Amino acid sequence: MKLDSQRKVAAAPHLALIAVQLMFGTWPIVGKIALRVFSSAGLVAFRVAGAAMALLIIQRAAGRVRITRKSDFARFGLYSLLGVVLNQLLFVKGLMMTTVVSATLLSTTIPIFALLVSIALGTDRISLAKIVGIFLAGAGVVYLIDPARADFSAGATIGNLLIIANSMCYGAYIAVSMDMFKKYGALTVITWMFVFGNIITIPFGFYFTSSTDLSTASASVWFAVVYIILVPTVGAYYLNAWALARVAPSTVAVYIYLQPLIAAALAPVILNEPWNPRTWLAMLLIFAGLFVVTRRERSYAIDEVSEHPDALSH
Repeated sequence: MKLDSQRKVAAAPHLALIAVQLMFGTWPIVGKIALRVFSSAGLVAFRVAGAAMALLIIQRAAGRVRITRKSDFARFGLYSLLGVVLNQLLFVKGLMMTTVVSATLLSTTIPIFALLVSIALGTDRISLAKIVGIFLAGAGVVYLIDPARADFSAGATIGNLLIIANSMCYGAYIAVSMDMFKKYGALTVITWMFVFGNIITIPFGFYFTSSTDLSTASASVWFAVVYIILVPTVGAYYLNAWALARVAPSTVAVYIYLQPLIAAALAPVILNEPWNPRTWLAMLLIFAGLFVVTRRERSYAIDEVSEHPDALSH
């Protein structure tokens, strides 16, 4: 019975990370609907402000957690800058200046940056399995997207550089935030992250949305905005943070490689595009990479259960 409970504890973070990628995978599709009316900066502002409000309500209902050190607020601000503000603004702006294919290819560097930063900080260890796993999964994404379709021309250079900068910021956020999530819990940390994020995103959003007539927005556009706030923002950020307190940063990051595969899986439903041999081989490489990275992963939650066996009964 105890062994079954430990297995469930070990599997939970990985199931959460799969759910995260499913949520994030729907964001570009629904985002296209919202961007019919909103500017990119305006949509980011609504996304961050709406998420902050929703998280504050949830935090109040769940009970506030006291921040024991004032210096931790500075760390929340750093996480907000890396994981919310720069992550979203750089990606959306970069996507406007380059192609979706190029952006997807360059986003495969996120796990690499996350692993390098976490190794430098001592929160993760380099191993042959992690290197091989990241390489396999990354190769699967590259093969799925087909680099020949990417645009690396001089005109798209700035956009590509913005996507790389976004990858560096998000990879660093994953690597540096783990200890705070373990200390205060996912809900408290991401609530403060989105509260701090408004300091930058609201002025940007107000400036770029001031000339937009929001009265023309249809019900489907507003539904898309609400969906973006609640699912690929509040839901995905919370589950990602919850998992980050329980598995290594490199493991959290490598699951990002599922997003292009999810998009390919949705293509037959949304775009009537059938799967082809390239998709099947890419899926095999991505899942092989995930297996190699995670098969020896010992969940931090299992360590807690081993040290405090009574926790299973609570």
